[in-house]
Amino acid sequence: MQRRILLAAALAALAFAGTAAHAQDKWPSRPITYIVPFGPGGTTDVLARLVTLKAGPALGTTFVIENKPGAGGSTGSDLTAKAPPDGYTIQGGTISSHAINASLYARLPYDPIRSFQPITMIGSMPNVLVVRADSPYRTLQDVVAAAKTRPGAINYASSGTGTSQHLSGVFFEQMTGGKMVHVPYKSSAESLNALLSGQGADLIFENLAPALPHIKAGKLRALGVTSDRRASALPDVPAIAETLPGFGIVSWQAIFAPAGVPQPVVDRLSTELIRAINDPEVKAKLVAQGVEPSGMSPAELAAFQKAELEKWARVIRTANIKPE
Repeated sequence: MQRRILLAAALAALAFAGTAAHAQDKWPSRPITYIVPFGPGGTTDVLARLVTLKAGPALGTTFVIENKPGAGGSTGSDLTAKAPPDGYTIQGGTISSHAINASLYARLPYDPIRSFQPITMIGSMPNVLVVRADSPYRTLQDVVAAAKTRPGAINYASSGTGTSQHLSGVFFEQMTGGKMVHVPYKSSAESLNALLSGQGADLIFENLAPALPHIKAGKLRALGVTSDRRASALPDVPAIAETLPGFGIVSWQAIFAPAGVPQPVVDRLSTELIRAINDPEVKAKLVAQGVEPSGMSPAELAAFQKAELEKWARVIRTANIKPE
């Protein structure tokens, strides 16, 4: 009798394993939620829609983009961290949500490394210092002079405290000895609107992707890019480092899933998303928006993220930056 019980249990376990493996083989069998932890219209949102539009058909499914802004990307990231690790929830992770915030906030509801499974890096880009076309600031030197001689007279917007847009302003103040007033918003779209309308912002260190259309349309004037060299999308715009040697900050955009997603699902997700990033049409669109395409493997992204966490911990500790 005991033998029969053991045999039945073993057969049941084999059947369950077979069913689980079969279910995994069928992944994905429904749409995949892609959480964007910032508002619509920002870089993370734009890149999510561009890459998933190509990757969806290859995976035989669709991606549903959900914008969950708040706390510099932490609100949406927490939702991802707590989602079932079944491959049906992924998110756009950034320099803010998966590096800066770990040192900016005293307590995050998630661990930026242990709570997530890296999938791939979409790419990186500089920020660009922009003012309205009718602004009295025509050069970077004009802004430097105003920030030093009239401390607090310039308002600079960002998509949130601790974002690369905010820290670009902090670096600028530290390197020039000037003082500006930081005005945080919930998204790039909101901060750009504040600048374009002249309501609440005189300038922004904005991600190149959302700022580029306004620059090309003549609504915004670009004064400098935050990378250590000029951006190919704006070859006539100087790097801020040309005036302030040593100035350099680059934003990055990656894709993460909750920790614990089965390895076969991770492998397929990363394979198809990397293939989408490297698709000639997608790559051309990324470059046109000022993004340097990447396509890192999960292991490469994990190592890169670890280095970024350590780097920004030093920066934030030195500047004593606190969330507002």
